[in-house]
Amino acid sequence: MSSQLWQDDPASRDPFATQRKRMVAHQIERRGIHDPRVLEAMRLVPRHCFVPDRYHAAAYDDTPIAIGYGQTVSQPYIVAYMLQALKLVGIEKVLEIGAGSGYEAALLSHLCDEVYSIEIIPELAARAERILKDLNYANVHIRCADGYKGWPEAGSFDRIILSAAPTQVPEMLLEQLAPEGIMILPLGDLDQRLVHIKKNANGEIERTHSLPVKFVPMTGIAASTN
Repeated sequence: MSSQLWQDDPASRDPFATQRKRMVAHQIERRGIHDPRVLEAMRLVPRHCFVPDRYHAAAYDDTPIAIGYGQTVSQPYIVAYMLQALKLVGIEKVLEIGAGSGYEAALLSHLCDEVYSIEIIPELAARAERILKDLNYANVHIRCADGYKGWPEAGSFDRIILSAAPTQVPEMLLEQLAPEGIMILPLGDLDQRLVHIKKNANGEIERTHSLPVKFVPMTGIAASTN
């Protein structure tokens, strides 16, 4: 193979591309995730860039990966499940609570118009912001703050997604959810489930529960409300 052909080979530029395709086909699509935009985003976003170098070999396994400070990047299937539940069409403004590694924010960048992502741990917020900037995710905004309070001056939000589990739904986040908006979050202490929240045009809230999950607990104000 000539050097020019090698340079033009997408797999040579991104040796993890095949692993991402395999991850989507075997871990996500086979388990019932069929939103084509979610699947394509997960084929595109380089998860290995968001985890420590020593975990690159496991970056596309269906498992959480530690990123330091007691936090993890969630397993790909759960991320895909939650993103599909948001029912994004590309025009939404989304609030993410718990930026962590920045991986989910990168996926959201492909799926909506603007992403506002809050991370309470300064070192993780700075790292996520740097990685997202290096990868040219220009529609993602990172703030280091307590996500329990949301981002009121940027609201309201069409969608809100939490990547850490409170024991009660934060009222300030409900207030920042726009009419006809959707919020999805893990809720609970030891016994967690995903909660789907829909706010109708009149501001009334409907809640449903789905998968049992295990997320890191929400810290800050959320910890004091237990």
